[in-house]
Amino acid sequence: MIRTDDASIEVISEGTGPVIVLLPSLGRDSEEFDPVAERIAAAGFRVLRPQPRGYGGSVGRMTALSLHSLAKDLAAVIQHEDSGPAILAGHAFGHFVAKMTAVDFPQLTRAVILIGAAQKTPDPEVKKSVEIATDPTQPEAERLKHLKLVFFAPGNDPTPWLSGFHTEVRGVEIFARDSTPQAEYWSAGTAPILDIQGADDPYRPLASRDELVKEFGAKRVKTVLVPHAAHALIVEQPRAVADAIISYARALK
Repeated sequence: MIRTDDASIEVISEGTGPVIVLLPSLGRDSEEFDPVAERIAAAGFRVLRPQPRGYGGSVGRMTALSLHSLAKDLAAVIQHEDSGPAILAGHAFGHFVAKMTAVDFPQLTRAVILIGAAQKTPDPEVKKSVEIATDPTQPEAERLKHLKLVFFAPGNDPTPWLSGFHTEVRGVEIFARDSTPQAEYWSAGTAPILDIQGADDPYRPLASRDELVKEFGAKRVKTVLVPHAAHALIVEQPRAVADAIISYARALK
């Protein structure tokens, strides 16, 4: 348990070595990374998984939070570890927190890894599908339809994601994302970036594959495409995601 100014954050930790922090997607918890975290830790890294406020033992103020607020939580976790800057890997919503932390706390950020990040200007219909798929109050059949549309590649089973979305946490995170101007976090400061994309993710259509490389340069941004995966690639292809993270982390100067 890590104390911050207005919260206590539960952290799942495993392994030894350079620190990699894994941040979960909208309304979901860090245990979803279990296979990915296990593989990364076995490769010689220290893996930290902070639970979002409202999940597990993580408690604190749940109103009027911005991405800056959530970045402070993550900074407290890294500072508590006291082993230098960390690699921040965020899946879907988690990538907003990783980017914001890189902007607000550059001294704590070694690199930022985006997993299933949306393009800069997402298709409104895709965004609407995500809102429906992640909302536990929506009819199950409707949610399943949109999980298939955005989160899971053809042939991958979306039914496990009919559960696991926390309504209050989801609301807090949507507010934090939407109340923080994109310009404040988009650049991820000056940190090196790895952009891991699902090949079937509608949030990253073909035309947007190289948008970060074009904006920030190939020297700073590396891209990995994961086949047979969409927006939920950490559960669709956990081994491929873990191996991409391991390879990138080992190559960092």
